[in-house]
Amino acid sequence: MATTQIFFVSSLFGAATVTAAIDSGCFPDADRRLLLVSNNAAVPETTPAPDAAPGFERLRDRFDGVLSWNEAVSPFHPSAWSPRADDVPLWERHLRRLWRLGDDRIDLVLESLQVAPALSVARLFPDAALDVYADGLMSYGPTRNRIDPLVGERVRGLFHLDLVPGLRPLLLAEFGAEPRVVPAGAFAKVVDELSDALPDLTAVAGALGGRPPEEPGDGGDGPAVVLGQYLAALGILSRAEEEELHARMVRAVAGLGHRRIVFKAHPAAPAAWGHRAAAEAAALGVELTVVDRPVLAEVLYRRLRPSLVAGCFSTGLLTAASLHGIDVARFGTGALLERLTPYRNSNRVPLMLVDALVPDLEAGASGPAAAADERLTGLLDAVGFAMQPQLRHDLRPSAEHFLRGAPEAQRLRLIGRRRLTALGLPGGLPVPRHAVVRRAVRRARGLKRAVLR
Repeated sequence: MATTQIFFVSSLFGAATVTAAIDSGCFPDADRRLLLVSNNAAVPETTPAPDAAPGFERLRDRFDGVLSWNEAVSPFHPSAWSPRADDVPLWERHLRRLWRLGDDRIDLVLESLQVAPALSVARLFPDAALDVYADGLMSYGPTRNRIDPLVGERVRGLFHLDLVPGLRPLLLAEFGAEPRVVPAGAFAKVVDELSDALPDLTAVAGALGGRPPEEPGDGGDGPAVVLGQYLAALGILSRAEEEELHARMVRAVAGLGHRRIVFKAHPAAPAAWGHRAAAEAAALGVELTVVDRPVLAEVLYRRLRPSLVAGCFSTGLLTAASLHGIDVARFGTGALLERLTPYRNSNRVPLMLVDALVPDLEAGASGPAAAADERLTGLLDAVGFAMQPQLRHDLRPSAEHFLRGAPEAQRLRLIGRRRLTALGLPGGLPVPRHAVVRRAVRRARGLKRAVLR
């Protein structure tokens, strides 16, 4: 029986990651390899899909064909549609005919298995073996939602870039998914291919005094790069707050003495979002260039050889530090840790990791990212357990051990008194053990809520 591997991607970064994994032999040979592309933008018609992004053509030759998930499920939005259980056999037959899969054995390589559209693809091929690849720092956190064992137990491995060397991802570990590192060298070669496909970026590099590097992070004199994230789309900040955050980052970078700055806008953010940062740079007498094209931050690193990369909690901070050896700085993570809701928000672990590893720009610091150690592993286990106590109850012993030795301020900053108390973790308030007392406390709390209404 022939085997067809289907690689699902919704971003150019994801496409680069799976391409690097293929080039380094992470996947067994197959009769065919197909790339299934999904455009998950809020309005897909106005945002280019990953296979329309500049440089994608350099990756196409690794695949025997490119398919569109948007076309397959039209007129539904990929992130909003999932099949009804009774319709799965019908959909599988339809897709096998549409994509000419015949009776091939299917192997799926997916991202973000926790939600649609990747979860929908997994459900539509119920006999397919699954591998998952991580497209950022979220892989270090626990699985966001409880996944049907009929899907989760088919997962064989989790492929990820080693963005925090020495730290083991928590994602899908409850199903025994084995983390496997995608070699940094293979990813760097893919980034080089994407970079070579964009000759027009040479003008940006020349204008800013940068040049193609001999080696990444070789102590160059390139500009500082400020990364935008489009946090307003995630409901973390308002549009005005995010624009102000960008302006404050530019101000802080200039305060370190950088006179040439590149603002790398998020591809999905409106073009006007760079105006506030540009106005701040003009007021400071700093040269600022806004790059709003859908190019990878890693391509900019190769082209511009920046002296610093600053941002909030973008994955690009740790690709700069761990894969390119560039100095980094974070901005605003403390305030976001306080207001990020709900607690199990999947952005919490990326935010926490950047906060723990990257120098604080607000304190005037920049430099290499810190190395992972046992304390960071304990910190990750504690936050992971607090986020998903039912799903990852196995993390409780490690969480308790870490929290017993953690300063009080760190416990409250990372988890909070109320959650520590509710989970019975070190640092929480003592809970009355007598049943009568507990019932009285519950009644008092109920009366208080009723009065406040």
